[in-house]
Amino acid sequence: MCNFFKKIKLFSRSEDGPTSVEYAVLIAVICIAVIGALSSFGVHMDALYTTIETTVPPGAAS
Repeated sequence: MCNFFKKIKLFSRSEDGPTSVEYAVLIAVICIAVIGALSSFGVHMDALYTTIETTVPPGAAS
């Protein structure tokens, strides 16, 4: 058990811990940005498909 606490102490002193937290925060921010962009893009694509649907006459695909 003492070895476990020594490893935790070494990990907290090293710079790997804060660096991994910074990467986790960066990944979370990127994920939020991607989700926001995809949500916005999805609304515009829906409008585009609706415009194409109303412009192309029925049965033109066959």
